[in-house]
Parts: sequence; structure tokens; C-alpha cells
Amino acid sequence: MQKRFAYLIQFTICCCLAFGCQQELQERPFAILTPELLKTPQGLQMALDAAYGGTRMFWGTQDLFTLTDLGTDEFISGIDGNGDIVKYNSKYNTENGTVNNIWRSCYTHINTVNGIIQMAPEVNGITAEKRAMYIAEAKFLRANFYFILVQFWGDVTLNTRFQDQALTAAKRDPMSEVYKLIIQDLKDAIAVLPAGPRSVNVLPGKANSAAAMHVLAKVYLTRATSSIRQADDFQQAYTIAQDLIERVAPSAGLQLLQDFKSVFEEGNESNTEVLWTVQHTANLPFNGPGNSSGADNVLNHMWVPRYEYEGGMTRDIAYGRPYIRCAPTQWLIQTAFRDKTLDTRFNKSFQTVWISNSSDNIPTWPNPVPPGAPIGAQPGAPKFKKGDTAIVIRTLSNPTYEVNAAPYKLINLATFGNAMCPAMTKYFDTKRLDMNMPSIRPVIVYRLAETYLIAAEALYKAGRASDALKYINAVRERAAYPNPNPQRMDITVGDLNMDFILEERSRELCGEMVRWWDLVRTGTLLDRVRKYNTDVGDIILPKHTLRPIPQQQIDAVVTGPAYTQNPGW
Repeated sequence: MQKRFAYLIQFTICCCLAFGCQQELQERPFAILTPELLKTPQGLQMALDAAYGGTRMFWGTQDLFTLTDLGTDEFISGIDGNGDIVKYNSKYNTENGTVNNIWRSCYTHINTVNGIIQMAPEVNGITAEKRAMYIAEAKFLRANFYFILVQFWGDVTLNTRFQDQALTAAKRDPMSEVYKLIIQDLKDAIAVLPAGPRSVNVLPGKANSAAAMHVLAKVYLTRATSSIRQADDFQQAYTIAQDLIERVAPSAGLQLLQDFKSVFEEGNESNTEVLWTVQHTANLPFNGPGNSSGADNVLNHMWVPRYEYEGGMTRDIAYGRPYIRCAPTQWLIQTAFRDKTLDTRFNKSFQTVWISNSSDNIPTWPNPVPPGAPIGAQPGAPKFKKGDTAIVIRTLSNPTYEVNAAPYKLINLATFGNAMCPAMTKYFDTKRLDMNMPSIRPVIVYRLAETYLIAAEALYKAGRASDALKYINAVRERAAYPNPNPQRMDITVGDLNMDFILEERSRELCGEMVRWWDLVRTGTLLDRVRKYNTDVGDIILPKHTLRPIPQQQIDAVVTGPAYTQNPGW
């Protein structure tokens, strides 16, 4: 039978979300949500749990990682990467599974939250306050799902009603209407939700007003550069970001951490800088089927290079499972992170040194021992022992001499490949029981440092570059910690342009699943990928600023006008 999911109303629920350390929801598998069930207090809670669980289908998965971090100026394909979509080659087409997964997941969970918003007013046995909170949380989630859709595809189907039967007709609605719904949903949510993630009785991962304000500021910033821009979009983006930074954050116990490194420390995902996280659970039956493209958090694997191929190294939990889906571009390492001394973010974001964890296959000194080798080096003797340094990636001034003389594997930072390269550490998870397991760490989705950068970009684009400095310099000064003179990181109006803002976003947010959207928003995807992504070059085309509508969606519309495809696909 032909698949029919024009509105993608598949809402089978395999898990409910465990919110973490303060309290856990009762986790039970449910088969299906019906209108009758949604009209009960139990049904509303089940639907909300399922909708939160649905966020794990995005933040933490290989799919969203691939569509946002890769194929940009920051990362090329790793030796085990998804070459088609990352390289924009001819096999990246409307049948692409990664694209289809995100599209399907968005509409699946939009339908669930639509059910909450639609049915909650009819539910008896709950207080008015509880009813309003259900609706506000659902609107926050719906806004996030539609924001994903509109950024990837432009015009998309706008559905605000709960569907319990498959439809065979659908159309794409204008971006202007989609943005209108997103903005209104977020405004409605802000008015009801608790102030921030640290408010009383707010479990980790729950919707909150501060997170909704952050998203709303970003929505205005994104619309401001689109074909349906409004005259006051940049001002709106700044006003909301400023209000969050200067009024809401202090009263809600939110602030930038002193040390950039602390933001991503294991177990510290609920720190004062974090606005919203997506929770993952140690209860394996409620995750995906093992490092799948489902609900698992596999970000701990994505950046891990093939360290185990080097002598004296073997796979372990601390260094991770080497999926090596990507490698940093030379632009990211040498230009964005050109300052690796005063600006501490490179060394706090990437691993460049590995300590030997095995006595096997340790390399030996050749005969004759090369010039510059350590005193005592003897032909045939091991270069190091287990527990010593085994691999170093750094800048070399005399590569041949330094590589030959090094008592370990030395790789030039200017010439590393796509198999052994600097490894992003933001998502490392050393608390797993097995080296092959996915991560159970929460994924940080929104944090206050980005709010500062949103304010700075909005002010710059509104012609107020001098006013933007205090926001961008606040982020930069934090990056100097523990230097006693962080003002050395400050920039002036003459330094500020869109290239600098994009560089600063890379330095601060590298690997945080925003880059492709950043480049599309600023109209720089084609230019920067052609310049800085050696995998792609001139292969990227104007059509690639939108993702293709999945062929399954187009084929599912068999009643009425055909479902339209994006230009060039």
C-alpha cells in the first residue's frame, strides 16, 4: 500500500522523557494518542512527555548534526563521514534519508503538541494554571519544531490541528505565515512559562521563559535577512535579547560562567549559562536501538578520530568511539582560532594530545636516530611507554625535523587529514559503562553566550556597531579566563563586520548545531563553503541554501494539487 503521510501524523510513542536528577517522570511505553485520551489529564501528560521525548530525535542525533555542522566552513567530511550530503554531490537528492528523518520527526511531534493545544481547554480535573502551562509548553515546543522546518525548507505545511487520520492532500504555506505562528507561539509561551531553568520546580529540560525569549530573538534575527523581512526585525531581535540579558537573566539566576571550559563539563549541563537542554536517559529501553539515528545522543562519537590506529593506543571510554564523521577545516583551526593563547576556547574545545593507553605496537627509534631526538634515544628502543604522550597535533615550524625527532606521533596542525585530527570535546562522555555506548549527557541547545551574540549581530545589522561592542566583548573577555587582563580581548568598531561576527560565532559555538543556519541566515553559505571547505568548492549551488522536500512527502500527496519541490531539486 502506498505510504500516505501528507501531514506526517505518525505519533507512535516509544518512550517518555526522563528529566534527570531532581525528579523523574514515570516512564512507560504508550501505543498511540487518540482525541479521547488527549481529553483526559493523563492523556495530556502522556502527550507532553512524548513531545519532550521527541526533542531527542533532533538534538543529539547524527541527523541534525549532519545538517547543521557539516557541509559548512567549519567541518569537512571525516574518513567515515556521510559524503553525499556533506559534499553536496549528485547523490544528495530528494531521497536523502537524513533530510527525510528531520522532516518526518518535525511533523510527528508537531501533531502531538497540536493535540495538547487543541484538547487542553476541554480537559476537566486540572486547574486553570495547569491547563495554561500545558499549552505554553506545547507552544514552546511547536515553535522550535517549526523553526527547524522553516530554516531548512522555507515554505512548509502549516498545521495547527491535531490529526488522527492520515491525509492525502497537503500544500505548502508561505514562510510569512509560518514565522507569524512561531512568533505568536513564543510570545504566548513567554507570558506563562516560569522565568528560567533554575526557577522553583522546573525540571531539567523543561520549557521556560528565558529559553523562549532566546528563540524569539533568534527568530526575528533570522527573518530579518529573509525575503519576508519586516522593517523592525533587527530591532525586535535586539530588544528581546537585551531584555533577556539585562533583566530576566539576573532575576532568574542566569549569567555567563567565568570559564568557558566549565560550560561543557560533564555533569554541569544545568549551569547558570544554560537556557535549555534536551535530556537523555540512562534507561536504555527508552533510547534508540543503540547508536541509531533515533533518540540516542551520539554526539560523543561524531568528532572522535582514529587514534587507535596509532602505536601505543587502543579504543577506550575516555577517548571514545571513533566515528570520525568530520574533521575541522583549516579555516576553522588557523583563521577562526588563530589566537590559541589569549583566547582559550580552542584548547577548551578540542583535544590535540593523546596519552598512550596500551603497550602494543609502540613505535621504535630508527637507525640512525634522527637529529634532535631526546638524549638517550637508541635505535630499536621504544619511543615512549604506556602512560606517556603518544600523539600530539600542533603547529610546526620545521615539520620534517620536528616530526622525525619527536618521541611520539607528531602531526602538523596545518596538514592533518580527515582520519586523525583535533577532536571536539564538548560532548565527550567518560561516564558510559561501555566504550561503544551512546552518551547519556543532556545536550545544551540554547545558552546565554549566544544571546549576547544575537544582540551584537542585531545591533550591527541595524547600523549600531558601537552599541554591539559591549555584547561581543563580554563573550570575548570571558574567553580569556584566567588571564588577569581580559580587556586585551576587546575589539573596536573598526574590527567589527559580518565576517568577524561569523568568526566569533565559530569560536564560541563551534559544533553546537547552528552553523549551517548561521551561514544561510547571513547569506554567506555559498561563498564561505566555496572558499573554506575543500570537500566542496564550486560544487555547492544556489539550490543548496534550502534542503529538498523529501520525495516521500511529495509522493504521499495524491489528492488535489501536487506538493511542490524547492527550486533546483
